[in-house]
Amino acid sequence: MQHIEIQFKRLHPAAQVPAYQSDEAAGMDLHACLDAPMTIGPGDLARVPCGFAMAIPHGFEGQVRPRSGLASKFGVTIPNAPGTIDSDYRGEAMVALLNHGRTPFTVEHGMRIAQLIVAPVVRATVRVVDDLDSTKRGSGGFGSTGH
Repeated sequence: MQHIEIQFKRLHPAAQVPAYQSDEAAGMDLHACLDAPMTIGPGDLARVPCGFAMAIPHGFEGQVRPRSGLASKFGVTIPNAPGTIDSDYRGEAMVALLNHGRTPFTVEHGMRIAQLIVAPVVRATVRVVDDLDSTKRGSGGFGSTGH
């Protein structure tokens, strides 16, 4: 397991620094940082502030992923999951939440709303060619493998 340092800067005095909830957790929980509760209606989308900025080292990204409990119990998830926080972003961390549920969902200050996974980034070099190598699947698209 690789360890790196991420610097966090509180932008709001009540912001909670992300933390792993167990020794083998892959993600750190992100907490809402709100002055007042925020209600997300069914089918609505809201950007929830976390109250901090961070510096992710070059060569890494932050992947913002849904919390399984919010998704399975309330239908609240992240519409662009996983969202990416690039290593050169220094603004406030925000989480876009979408309420797929049938009832309004209220986000309160300090609530765990997402997970942050820190992952290495591989940069690709793009090369335009006239032909691609052939494979058994070929150009078969969605569902072409039978699953």
